[in-house]
Amino acid sequence: MSRNFYILAATLALFALISGGMALVPSSFQPGLPANGTLWRTIALLLLLSALASAFIGVMSNLFEQVDRHHEAARLAARRNRRRRP
Repeated sequence: MSRNFYILAATLALFALISGGMALVPSSFQPGLPANGTLWRTIALLLLLSALASAFIGVMSNLFEQVDRHHEAARLAARRNRRRRP
């Protein structure tokens, strides 16, 4: 599950870099596109923030999955130990 969030974060970060690059391109090279540099910077900032949020969710879900796996392994080990004792 966390892998999907990592992929989403990487994609959003790539689009943020592209948007940041578009802010540096002169408006004469952008026919039909918004020429306002602040608009591109705002879009880049929003994409970057959403990429960071997605990466954070991915890290947290990975940690919770790891804790769940360790808890399940400990529960099964305790169950095996109870069965061995007569």
